[in-house]
Amino acid sequence: MSPLKINLLMSTLAVALNAIAGNPFFETYKTPHQTIPFDLIKTEHYLPAFEEAMKQHVLEVDSIINNQDSPTFENTIVALEHSGTLLTKVSSPFHNLLGSETNDDLQAIAEKISPLVTEHSNSIRLNEKLFARIKAVYLRKDKLKLTPEQQMLLKDTYEGFTNNGANLSDSDKAIYRELSKDLNMLTLQFGQNVLKETNKFSLLITNKDLLSGLPGDLMDMLASNAKKANKQGWLLNLKATCYVPFMKYADNRDLRREIYMANASKCIQGGDYDNRENMRNIVNTRLKIANLLGYKSFADYELVDRMAENKDNVYDLINNLLKAYKPEAEKEYSEVQEYADKQGAYFKVQPWDWSYYSEKLKDEKYSVNDEMLKPYFELENVKKGVFGLATRLYGITFTKNKKIPVYHPEVDAYDVTDENGKFLAVLYTDFHPREGKQAGAWMSDFKAQWMIGKTDSRPQVTLVMNFTRPTDTKPALLTFDELKTFLHEFGHSLHGMLTHCTYESLSGTNVYRDFVELPSQLMENWASEKEFLDGFATHYQTGEKIPAELIQKIKASENFNNAYFCLRQLSFCYLDMAYHTIETPLEGDVIEYEKAEMASTQILPLVPNAAMSPTFSHIFAGGYAAGYYSYKWAEVLDADAYSVFSKNGIFDQKTADSFRRNILEKGGTEHPMILYKRFRGQEPTIDAILKRDGIIQY
Repeated sequence: MSPLKINLLMSTLAVALNAIAGNPFFETYKTPHQTIPFDLIKTEHYLPAFEEAMKQHVLEVDSIINNQDSPTFENTIVALEHSGTLLTKVSSPFHNLLGSETNDDLQAIAEKISPLVTEHSNSIRLNEKLFARIKAVYLRKDKLKLTPEQQMLLKDTYEGFTNNGANLSDSDKAIYRELSKDLNMLTLQFGQNVLKETNKFSLLITNKDLLSGLPGDLMDMLASNAKKANKQGWLLNLKATCYVPFMKYADNRDLRREIYMANASKCIQGGDYDNRENMRNIVNTRLKIANLLGYKSFADYELVDRMAENKDNVYDLINNLLKAYKPEAEKEYSEVQEYADKQGAYFKVQPWDWSYYSEKLKDEKYSVNDEMLKPYFELENVKKGVFGLATRLYGITFTKNKKIPVYHPEVDAYDVTDENGKFLAVLYTDFHPREGKQAGAWMSDFKAQWMIGKTDSRPQVTLVMNFTRPTDTKPALLTFDELKTFLHEFGHSLHGMLTHCTYESLSGTNVYRDFVELPSQLMENWASEKEFLDGFATHYQTGEKIPAELIQKIKASENFNNAYFCLRQLSFCYLDMAYHTIETPLEGDVIEYEKAEMASTQILPLVPNAAMSPTFSHIFAGGYAAGYYSYKWAEVLDADAYSVFSKNGIFDQKTADSFRRNILEKGGTEHPMILYKRFRGQEPTIDAILKRDGIIQY
């Protein structure tokens, strides 16, 4: 080797060693349960860690390819499953922080690393020699005497390659590489635009009279917003903790309309954050990928590994729900309009009027509203209640562990143990909105569960919310909807924490998209159960237990405007399917396209210059493309599943044990319908949800 090459090699090695030195990602974590040392990780650690992790992953894959032994399940499928450990170690905290605690530096790294990671993934999945080994094992699957979990891993591995271009010609593989990189960047940009556009808006109100009708808690929060911005008055923003209650309670109709339009026109105003062209590009790129892989539409491609199986079954579900719920939804709208007329309204109820008059009508009919309930849902008590529900159902307990590093001072970390004190998981909780946090609520994991031999490496799960903050005078008090959101995401967390699988890619919530919402939506059913609420819902000032008559009012009001909310969800389902069942490129005005595709579910009047697609992150920046119907699909499942709890007792141990053993512990190790029938004894029917929602009578 020439001196020049030696010097170049030494220089490259020195740079690499310098990047590794002091970088926590390259060390064994010396934290409780080897949790992520957020206190040591700096922004500059990510890029070199990603680069080195991809290099190591390539070497690991090369060792599989170059193995001189014939391909077997262990030396090919399992070896591939266990590869890329360092890359997962780096990417998991990075992508989680992009959602929960992002900043300009992290977003810049994301834009730089995204195409590199996509190309890295493509290089593995499009590797002919690797795929040849996988295919050789797959073609002998019937002779291998594999367990159901091994069969699923083999199937997922093989289809993961074929569905990502492994069978394409060399020229088509090159096209696929470019399309997948483009799609990755487009979806990343879409989500960043939504966050930036949301954070950009604020409206300072200095005349208190304009805010008549707002409850004291909301006024305190708005005053706190202004104080943090070094302003006098009340500062409005578009975060859900401000937007949702404002639309319910603000008497000033002009101001309601202004806030509504600010929210409904996000990312369609031109400029850097406009998402309309992004949407077209995302949809059309997905279509190109589907066509390249031999499918007529992206939905055809995406629904192969779903319980629904195909778009006809999706449309059967949402069409049947539309037929059942729309007449009732139209009655609900008429009732709200009649109520508004009696209150002196001289106009047709518009979208910015709906929450306001609906809330007043609900209060009049049932004498229950958020302001009556919030004092009983102080966050710390709700946490005890939700954690206690898991203890009662599944015997698990939660102990705060202050020695575990966290990524923000507001985050808490808990040791989760079973009824025998055995460690099960780490749970991180992050409850309040921040500038660097995306809207909504979600569960994810910093580390998934897996087993090698007798070693059961337990998961590290994160639970992220955007709940109302405490004020200077009151603790964080949740609305009833926020209580249900907590239960929903906690259900996902249980799915992640209680999993007991061999392979990481099949553990926890790694299940079919239209099955993943079952554990989460099931938990919502306990929200209005007296036996559950009696255990924690006490007035934050007096300690008084929530009155039985108030719980009765909650139960009585549960189905208020249920049909309208169902149609709202169905409108998103139809819109998602419309974007992803196209067989020719989407052209023209995406806003007009949206209106046309949502027309069958439209109850409220249409509003010009308003749209939801440009902020529809679930399908344009998340994993729900051609899958938003999953929420309604899972509602059918959860209503059917909860009917077993209702029949046997909502804390029945035998039922809870069966749900844990057959659903929560199994992850994606078997087909979800097999798992569900093992718990339920039969396939689900639509009857339970129609009964629960009051569409048909018991």
